[in-house]
Amino acid sequence: MATVTGSDKLSTRIMHSVCPHDCPDTCALLVHVRDGKVVKVEGDPTHPMTQGFLCAKLTHYPERLYSTDRLLYPMQRVGPKGEGRFARVSWEEAIAAIAARISQAAARFGPESILPYSYCGTEGVLANMSMDRRFFHRLGASLLNRTICAGAGKVAYDATMGEAVSVDPELVGRARLLINWGGNPLSTSIHFIPAWRQARRNGAVTIDINVHRTKMSDEADLFLQPRPGTDAALALGLMHLIVRDGLHDEEYLRSATVGFEALAIRLKDYPPERVTAITGIAAPLLARLARLYATTHPALIRLGTGLQRHSNGGATHRAVLALPALTGAWRHVGGGLLAVNSEAAPLNLAALQRPDFMPRRPRTINMVELGRVLAEAEPPVKVLVVYNSNPLAAAPNQNRVLAGLRRDDLFIAVHEQFMTETARYADILLPATMMVEHTDLYRSNRHQYLMLGEQVVEPPGECKSNMELFRLLAQAMGFTEAAFSDRDEELIRQALASPQPRLRGVTLERLRREHWVKMPVPAAPYACGAPRTPSGKIELYAASLAAQGLDPLPAYEPLAEGADGAPELQARFPIQLINASSKYFCNSSFANLPSMLRKAKRPVIQLHPADAAARGIADGDLVRVFNERGACYLYAEVVARTQAGVAMAFTTWWSAHSPRGASLNQLTSDRLADMGGGATFYTNLVQIEPAA
Repeated sequence: MATVTGSDKLSTRIMHSVCPHDCPDTCALLVHVRDGKVVKVEGDPTHPMTQGFLCAKLTHYPERLYSTDRLLYPMQRVGPKGEGRFARVSWEEAIAAIAARISQAAARFGPESILPYSYCGTEGVLANMSMDRRFFHRLGASLLNRTICAGAGKVAYDATMGEAVSVDPELVGRARLLINWGGNPLSTSIHFIPAWRQARRNGAVTIDINVHRTKMSDEADLFLQPRPGTDAALALGLMHLIVRDGLHDEEYLRSATVGFEALAIRLKDYPPERVTAITGIAAPLLARLARLYATTHPALIRLGTGLQRHSNGGATHRAVLALPALTGAWRHVGGGLLAVNSEAAPLNLAALQRPDFMPRRPRTINMVELGRVLAEAEPPVKVLVVYNSNPLAAAPNQNRVLAGLRRDDLFIAVHEQFMTETARYADILLPATMMVEHTDLYRSNRHQYLMLGEQVVEPPGECKSNMELFRLLAQAMGFTEAAFSDRDEELIRQALASPQPRLRGVTLERLRREHWVKMPVPAAPYACGAPRTPSGKIELYAASLAAQGLDPLPAYEPLAEGADGAPELQARFPIQLINASSKYFCNSSFANLPSMLRKAKRPVIQLHPADAAARGIADGDLVRVFNERGACYLYAEVVARTQAGVAMAFTTWWSAHSPRGASLNQLTSDRLADMGGGATFYTNLVQIEPAA
């Protein structure tokens, strides 16, 4: 902590914290506190990844903290569901009401009739996955499969590499060839941009592969724009050319991988002419990229999360993951693949979550299928406890979710910071703390630092943390296990008490002194294979997938909603809609702040000029976007940056700020991806017409 003196002679403290939002950058923050209030939030210049700057959202964090819309007190619904009419009650009354409904539902329908629904509204380890898991495990409630962002990619990565560890992003600048594949870091991971530009200054060839031409594409030396959902065919086609021309690394394949012989046979099915027909990428461009990639070292692929949000997302990840193994790119420091590093810090999650509390293994419900589950599950879901999530805005097939939340027999408890769309359907609504109002432990999805964010200011009103909420519920339910009395410091110590060598010497006291600790992951983590797979090698052929009835080799499957996979549906709904992340929102967080709404301006959909002309749509027109699941209204931007037959819209606008009260998830499917039960937000056919 440092202290400075402002011009008004009031003492200002500068304290360390961490951004908790669902973003791979997990920024280190300096929080300026004056007279007990946060007056400024800035990036910590001493943190090697944050480098002293933040996204547009975090620089406005005091606006979020002190919004007049902030929920401050427990409330009970007094009007019909959805009206948002509540009366203030005490915490004691609110907890007693929730506990009573849980007890009634468990007695009549069994404990599986209680469903927790949460995701990464905060990525703090404690607020995300500690006391809540203990509570629901002890209760015997339904388990939630939290797949909505990265379910398919997680299974694909685990099957191939063994753990969620990849290249250190601090080494990106060493790459001599750098591919950004399937993402727009300018909107979703801005701390990758300095490394991208440093690599360019160092002479690296930069390549962008995306269905949509972004500003990052304009910076790249080479841009490839495949048709949506065809990236697996592109990767397989590149590998076909690499093997055909003898550019693969035979020694690395022999010593560090399994399954190359079977993969080589599969690659024969992807000659350039077929890959061009599938992807729309011309054969000479395929050949150029294949040779560049195979002959330049270090060569690094930054793999975005978007590719897995298709019906073929798992297989697509597997195909791209095979490329650095084929060329031996993992041998070279700064080469290989940058995707996930969430397991770089192998915390003791069993001690934190206590799965041993479960009386038996209950059913597991996929969060993507919330609407269907609320309508069809047996035993029925009778109590829904929502925290760290806003499912009415974020879950697919919104109309189906809405129908479930409207059920009169469904009791809904919501722990929130604002009156979200979901919160309006709560029976009991509880006020939640924000990051500077409680202490938590953080690990990143992208970098390799374990970080501590301590409480900086007192919570406003009667806001309580997730940990405190579930301590109170455990007490009300009569749970007597000592684990439900553990304070936050003790939870952190339990998480750090891991037998894994990477956490040796990492203590709460050390984190308090240093604020973050880098995990000792090797600079070339898979130079000699993949020690955590069953074979100890990178599994190009994954027997674990074969055991699940899945294709053990990388493959291309046409989209479940697309011209190749569903031609009759595509004839009725001929536009492939991609729901990209907004620069100004983080999922549905920040989407209620006046400053971010001013910057985002209005919900738009980007159309190719040919598609707009065919429909009589001009730039700026309000259009109706629809399919069998629902409809929403957006403002057209007619631009050549998207492809003909492809539209790009930006999430996640609240319905309250959307034209005619309908948002994009009216359109998205709750179909599951090919692996891991992942979401398929991008496999989404629609039609577009001028709004009446």
